[in-house]
Amino acid sequence: MKNKDLLDALSCTVLCPGNLDKEIKGCYIGDLLSWVMGRAQEGDIWITIMNHVNVLAVASLADVSCVLLAEGVTMEEPVLQKAQEQNITVLQSSKTAYQLAACIAQLL
Repeated sequence: MKNKDLLDALSCTVLCPGNLDKEIKGCYIGDLLSWVMGRAQEGDIWITIMNHVNVLAVASLADVSCVLLAEGVTMEEPVLQKAQEQNITVLQSSKTAYQLAACIAQLL
C-alpha cells in the first residue's frame, strides 16, 4: 500500500503531497517527539496531533511514510512549505488516532 491509497480509504485531506507513492509498512501513534524518534519504524504512517516544524525533523529522521494529523489538526503554511521542501507527505483527518489506526490495521 502507498500513501495515495490512504486518501479515499481514510477520507484524508492532503496538506502536503510530498511523496504519495511512498510505501507504507506499518503505523505508529505518538505525540512525544523524542519517543517517536526512537520507536517509529521506516515506512510507518505516523499519526499525531503535533503540528510544528519539529514534527518534520522527526519524520525525516525516522523515515516515516507520512505524517497523518488526527482530529482535524492542521499545520501552518510555513511548516507545510518546509514539508514540501523535504518531500514529506502530510495528511489530515477529522477522525481520532484510534479510528485511524483501526482503519489502517484493516488495510495493511
